[in-house]
Amino acid sequence: MSADTPRRIVLLRHAKADWPQVSDHERPLAERGRKDAPVAGRRLAETGIPFGLVLCSTATRTRETWKLAVQELTDRPRTVYEERLYEASPGEIIALIDQTPEDVDDLLVIGHNPGMHAVAEALSGTAEGDARARMNRGGFPTSAFAVITFTGPWKSVEIGVGTLTDYWTPRD
Repeated sequence: MSADTPRRIVLLRHAKADWPQVSDHERPLAERGRKDAPVAGRRLAETGIPFGLVLCSTATRTRETWKLAVQELTDRPRTVYEERLYEASPGEIIALIDQTPEDVDDLLVIGHNPGMHAVAEALSGTAEGDARARMNRGGFPTSAFAVITFTGPWKSVEIGVGTLTDYWTPRD
C-alpha cells in the first residue's frame, strides 16, 4: 500500500431500537428498525463500496441491524463484533479505526450515537456538495450513514483528515 492509497470509512448508526424491559445493551430493533435496516443495506450496496472489514458493536440492535443490512450486499465482508464500540467516545472510535489492517481499503463501522455523528463530523475536514449541511441538519438519525474518504495508512486517521463524500438517511 502506498501513502496515497484511497480509503473509505462508512459510519452507520444502528436502526431504530425498541425500549423493552431489558438492559440497554440488549435492546432489540423496533418494527421500524426491522424495516429500515434492509433499506440501509440496499443503499450501502448502491454505493458500490466493497467493504474489506466491518466493525460492529456487540449491542443487540447493532447486530440485528447488520444481520438485516448485509443480506442486501452482493458480497459478505469479514465482520468483527467489537465490544469497545458500545458507548464508545469519538476518540475511542477513531482509535479502533486506526487499528484497521493495511490490506483493508474500505471499512464499515456500525455503532451508536452520539459517537457516529461526532466521528463523522470530526474526521470530515471538508465535504462534497451539501453533505455536511444535510448531516448537521438531520442530526444522524437511526439507520443513517456517512461516507468519509481519505488517503494514507489507517494509523493516520485523525481529526480533519477526510472528506465527507456522502450522507444518507432512510427518510431522504
